[in-house]
Amino acid sequence: MHGEESTASIPALLDAARRGDRAAAGELLQRYADWLRLLARLQIDRGLQAKLDASDVAQQALLEACQALPNFRGSTEAELIAWLRSILAGVLGDAFRRYHATQARDPAREVSLEAELDGSSRRLGQLLADTGPSPSAEAARHEQGVLLADALARLPEDYREVIVLRNIEGLSHEEVAARMGRAAGAVRMLWLRALSRLRRELGQGSDGA
Repeated sequence: MHGEESTASIPALLDAARRGDRAAAGELLQRYADWLRLLARLQIDRGLQAKLDASDVAQQALLEACQALPNFRGSTEAELIAWLRSILAGVLGDAFRRYHATQARDPAREVSLEAELDGSSRRLGQLLADTGPSPSAEAARHEQGVLLADALARLPEDYREVIVLRNIEGLSHEEVAARMGRAAGAVRMLWLRALSRLRRELGQGSDGA
């Protein structure tokens, strides 16, 4: 999760990073840490979740992005997040090969992974639209899926989990209940409370509630 974020624009941070300003590069990429972590989590199947940590995958993607940032030629957030998705797809592909004991890189699999990541990011944006209008200043600075991932990261873990399972992975209440080890009725109540809290986060930012 992020601390206080500066008001520096993405083009300004990109320009500074290309001039070798490591602090600017770190600030820029850290804005996407929650988003990368959530996308990674959505791609790691349950059988690998005990072995492969989404935070580690996201951190590796950020490290590779930091090293490659001087060569990034885009200038918009849309270009930046597409580039970050492709890096994340490569990191995930490497991790999956390692755990499935395969050696050769599979470019087709990485293209498929990138398409799946793009779909996940679009679902995040749709969830943000479904939960109500986002703050205009924030929406102007962030791609919607990134804004939603940041808000989810501020939620208590059980709230975040129930929203991810129900709204992003598309599981039924009964399936979510089985996954979380709770009664279906309790999951429904948890989900409603989680959505209410998410709307507050999106409307007010981190309110400390």
